Amino acid sequence: MSSSSETAYAMESLHEQRCGTDSPPDTERQEDVSQSPTDSLPPTDRGKDAYLALMCCYSVSFGIFQEYYSRPGSPISTASSGTIATIGALQQGVMYLMMPFAFLILTRYPRLRHLCGPLGLAVTVASLTASAFVNTIAGLIATQGALYSIGCGLLFCPISHYMNEWFVERKGMALGVMWAGKSGTAWAGASAAMTLPTLVFIKPRIPLHTQVQVQPLSFRFLRHTSFWMMQAGVIIQSLGYLMPSTYLASYASTIGLPSITGPILLALFSVASVPGGIVHGMLGDKFSATKAVTIASIGSALPIWLLWGLSLDLANLVVFVIVYGFFAGGFSSTWSNMSTDIQKDDSAADSALIFGMLMGGRGIGFVTAGPLSGALLQAKAHLSNEALGYATQYGPMIICTGVTAVFGAWAPIWKGMRVALGTCKSR
Repeated sequence: MSSSSETAYAMESLHEQRCGTDSPPDTERQEDVSQSPTDSLPPTDRGKDAYLALMCCYSVSFGIFQEYYSRPGSPISTASSGTIATIGALQQGVMYLMMPFAFLILTRYPRLRHLCGPLGLAVTVASLTASAFVNTIAGLIATQGALYSIGCGLLFCPISHYMNEWFVERKGMALGVMWAGKSGTAWAGASAAMTLPTLVFIKPRIPLHTQVQVQPLSFRFLRHTSFWMMQAGVIIQSLGYLMPSTYLASYASTIGLPSITGPILLALFSVASVPGGIVHGMLGDKFSATKAVTIASIGSALPIWLLWGLSLDLANLVVFVIVYGFFAGGFSSTWSNMSTDIQKDDSAADSALIFGMLMGGRGIGFVTAGPLSGALLQAKAHLSNEALGYATQYGPMIICTGVTAVFGAWAPIWKGMRVALGTCKSR
């Protein structure tokens, strides 16, 4: 929440109190002065308005589309898996890449925020409707990939800003709940039906008419190493994060499991991400960013190495998607904590702007993940008789996903190395 906006609101409230036609008694005037003008604002961290705003979150999963497009008979079945994965990577990546610019504009010009929701919904529905009439890779990349992503970004930006106004002490929990809704599968009709009612509740805590028209911005946090170390971890984690959910359906089909297995695994992944996002957000409210990120990274890496890589058994795959979904799905909920740590170096920085910059890092990782995953599949394009995930053509991808999960904690690793080097030098 911008302090200048609250100040403007406070000054306006004081002006209204002082300009009354009747002069109040001295005792009443003293009571009015003793109360903060911002008390008339809805409370933070509680109340129906705060939690109704929290309901407004939106995103999609591409894994089902990946499996469908790869089937014989689909309009683009002849395309390679890596090419098809590019659609999903762009669908997520473009949205995240636009976030630094969108957050910059909406932070500086807050009165534009209320226009983003309706515009984003219109673009989203139009892009998904258009994709239904497209049967080429280029057309799907343009509609279901890039254009749809822009619409989702316009829907998401004002929500993130409003969360900063509605939640202060429980901001991690709020962002965790918001991120927990990111795993549904959408289409044009459902997109409109589910999103249109929520636009009623997408509103700021501070009335628009009291907000400063042009907000000053601070970018001093870009000069500090702490921001770039956290950003590096976000980019690295994002390189591998989408690979399991994108390829699980195809992987299950490749190792001979029934066709229904893929959608079930994706559903379990999505379900596990919901409590994962909430729990990691709550951990972020209680612990430092270093601890929260480390827990999410280690919790994501272990099931990859021990469950996905070491077995082709369905039971192990089920446990893998649940555990991985819980921890990897909660990684983005630690960003609120990261923003708080970064603000210690630049107290004037807007937390929403920092959040947008971190999301831009995720966009870089997601866009790069599409062609990277295709290259990893081509690196070992055959199956082995060994009952190991590492032995399949997905082996290099499994290894890459595990490595990126570990180095998602790059900021804590970097801090640990600095402490170790400092200890060695002192000796």
